[in-house]
Amino acid sequence: MGNKPAKQEREEILVRAMPPLDRAFVRWLARDVRRLHAFAPRNPRAVKPPDHYIEYMRLYGWLDLDTNDPDLAQLVK
Repeated sequence: MGNKPAKQEREEILVRAMPPLDRAFVRWLARDVRRLHAFAPRNPRAVKPPDHYIEYMRLYGWLDLDTNDPDLAQLVK
């Protein structure tokens, strides 16, 4: 029985070193990422889900609309 020796904790120091980046590459990458995030299709077409999805949604009442709902009033006009 006696005292148990204390756990010896290892002390770790993590260092993140980053190689120098080419400024032209960083500018190009930033412009490219900005362009990707700003993309929006001009004329998005509505997509009709498969019939079995529609049937499933109808069974669970997810397709029922309350025409008196003020949030949907502008869509039902």
